[in-house]
Amino acid sequence: MVWFKRLHWFMLKTFLPLFAMTFFIVLFIVLMQFLWRYINDLVGKGLGIGVIAELFFYAAVSMVPMALPLAILLASLMTFGNLGEKFELTAMKASGISLLRVMAPLIVTVGIIATGAFFFQNDVLPKAQVKMWTLLFSMRQKSPELEIPENVFYDKIPGFNLFVKDKNRDTGMLRGVTIYDVSKGGDNASVITADSAVLAFTPDMRYLYLHLYEGDQFENLRDQNNSRMNAVNTPFRRESFVDKQVLIPFDANFNRLDEGGMRSQYVGKNISELQHTIDSVSKRIDSIGRIEASQLKRDELRMVTASRSTRGARSASPRGKEYYAAEEYYANAPGISSEAPKRQEYHVKVNTDGVPAITMSELLDSLSPIKHVEVINNAISISQHRQQMMQFRAQVMADEKKVLRRHDIELLKKFTLSVACIIFFFIGAPLGAIIRKGGLGTPLVISILLFVVYYIIDNTGYKMARDGKIEVWVGIWLSTFILGPLGVYVTWKAMNDAAVFDPDKVKGWMRKLIGARGSRSIASKEIIIEEVDTPTAIEMLEALIREATDTGNRYKKLIGYRRYWIEGINSADVQNLSATLEAAVGYLANSRNPQVINALADFPVLRQVWVYHPVRKRWLSWVMMITVPLGLPIYLAGLQAQKDLRADCTQIIERSRKIIDLLK
Repeated sequence: MVWFKRLHWFMLKTFLPLFAMTFFIVLFIVLMQFLWRYINDLVGKGLGIGVIAELFFYAAVSMVPMALPLAILLASLMTFGNLGEKFELTAMKASGISLLRVMAPLIVTVGIIATGAFFFQNDVLPKAQVKMWTLLFSMRQKSPELEIPENVFYDKIPGFNLFVKDKNRDTGMLRGVTIYDVSKGGDNASVITADSAVLAFTPDMRYLYLHLYEGDQFENLRDQNNSRMNAVNTPFRRESFVDKQVLIPFDANFNRLDEGGMRSQYVGKNISELQHTIDSVSKRIDSIGRIEASQLKRDELRMVTASRSTRGARSASPRGKEYYAAEEYYANAPGISSEAPKRQEYHVKVNTDGVPAITMSELLDSLSPIKHVEVINNAISISQHRQQMMQFRAQVMADEKKVLRRHDIELLKKFTLSVACIIFFFIGAPLGAIIRKGGLGTPLVISILLFVVYYIIDNTGYKMARDGKIEVWVGIWLSTFILGPLGVYVTWKAMNDAAVFDPDKVKGWMRKLIGARGSRSIASKEIIIEEVDTPTAIEMLEALIREATDTGNRYKKLIGYRRYWIEGINSADVQNLSATLEAAVGYLANSRNPQVINALADFPVLRQVWVYHPVRKRWLSWVMMITVPLGLPIYLAGLQAQKDLRADCTQIIERSRKIIDLLK
C-alpha cells in the first residue's frame, strides 16, 4: 500500500513490543497491589487453585483501566528516547521528516487502542467487575479452613469454643478435648469434656463430625426451669459416656453468591443501563422534591394546635396564622367571658376583613399555668416530631443523590480512559524525543512521577465528586483538564526542538524577582585587536561619573510611600546607567594594564529589580497603596532597593576615579 510506508512499519515494530512488555509488567504490579490488599480474605479459607486463578483473572481484567495509560506513557517514552539516544530521530529530522509525521503511525495506533478501551470499558469491564466482586464477597463469607491449635481456645466455629490439649499429627487423634456450646446463649451453655476425640467432616461438608471417647457432658436446664424459681436453684444435667458422636453445623463448602445483586449496582452496568438508571433516579428525586414542597405548603407552621374547645378557631384571613377571631376566642376560652368590657381590656385587634382578633401572645397569657405548660409541651413535641421527619426526608434525598452521583461517575469513566491514553501518548512521545534517553532507567522514573501526579489528581477529583463537594463532571475530568495542556505544551516544545525546562531562563527570572546581585568576572586578553585610547577611556569614565552622580543625587532622599506606588523608581535611569557602565567596562577590558583589569572587576552589576516600580496601572497602584498589609512590605523592599542603587552609584564613582588615576 502506498500510504503505508517503511517509516510507519519501522515505528510500529519499535513501539508495539515495548507497549506489550510494559503493559503486562504494569498489569502484574497492580495485580500484586490487589493481592496484598485482599490477602486476608483469601488466606486460610482452603480455596482451590481454580477459584483463586479465576479471581485473579477477573481482577486483572478490572485493573486494565489503571495499567493501560501508564503502559502507553512508558512505551512512548522508551520508544522516542531510544530513537533520540541512537540519533535515529535526528537523522529523520535531517531528512525533512517532522516529529509529527514520525508520530503519525503511533497516533493512529493509540487512537485504535483508545477506541478499543472505550468498548472495553462499556462491554467487558462491567461483566468482569461483577464476577470479581461476587467471587470476592463469596470468599469473604466462606468459613476458614479448620486448623485447631494446641492449648488455645479455638473460636472459628460459630457458637462453639473448642480446646485441645494435644493432638497427634499422624493419626489426627485429639487429646484432652473440651467443647463449650454457647449456640443457645450463655445461660443455656453446655460443656463436653472428653479424654480423646476424632475430628472429621460429613461427606457434604456441611457438618463437623466429632467422635468423642471417655468423657462427660454438663448441660444447663434453665429453659426447663420454672420462671418463678430462684436462679440459684436452676437444675443441670450431667452425662458420662464412653463413646459419643456430635454433629456441629459448619459449612466448609465454597458457595458462590448470586451475581444479580452485584449486576444491579453501578459497576455492572453499561452506558445505556447507566443512563436509564440516571433518568429514573433523577425523576424520583424531582418527584420527592415536589412532594416535599407541596407538603411544606400544606403544613401549618404554628406552635399550638387549632383546637376549638380550648384555643379558639383560626381566622380565614391572610393574617389568620397570627390572629384568632375574637368572638370564637372569648366564647371558647376557659374562664373568660365574652362580654364587651372584657374585650376592651384585652386590646382586641381587627383583621383586614374586619373580624376582631387577638394575638398569640395574648392568647397564651390568658391561659392558666397548667394549660400554658401543656400548650408549650405540645408545641415542643410537634416541633421535635417535624424535625425528625425533616431529617428522615433529608437522609432519603441524600441517599438518592449519592446513587445518582455514583452512576454519573461511572458513566463519565467510560470515556476518561480513552482520553487518558491519548493524553499520555502526547506527553510521553515528545518528552522522550526531548530527553533522548532510552532503556528503563530515566523513562521509568519520569513515567512513575507523571502517573503518580495523574493518580493523585484523578483520585482527588473522584472523591470530591463522589461526596458531592464539586460537580461530577468537574471531578472526573479534573486530571484531563490539568494534564491536557501539559501534553500540548510538551508536543509544541518537541516540534520546535526547544527544551522543556531551561535552567538559565529560570535562574534569570528568579534573579530578577528576588533582586539577586550578580558577580563580574574579567580576565586579561592575550590577543588585543583594538587598543585602548587613554583620552577616550578617560572621557568615557568621566561621563560615567557624571551619570552615576546624577542618578545617586536623584535618589539620595528616600522615596515616600505615595510617590513610590504612583511613580516608583524610574527603571529607565537604571537602564541608561547600566548601558554606560557596560560600554566603559567593555572598552577598558582591552587594556594591557593588569591593575586596570583588576579594578574593572570591582564595578557592580546593576540590577533590574521588579520592586523599583511593582505595578504600572494607576488604579492598581491605588489599590496596593490602600491595602497597607500588602503594600507596606513591598514598599520596604523598594526602599532597600533604592539604598542598594545609591550604594552602587557611589561604588561606580569611586572605581571610575581610581581607574582614571591608573590611566594617567
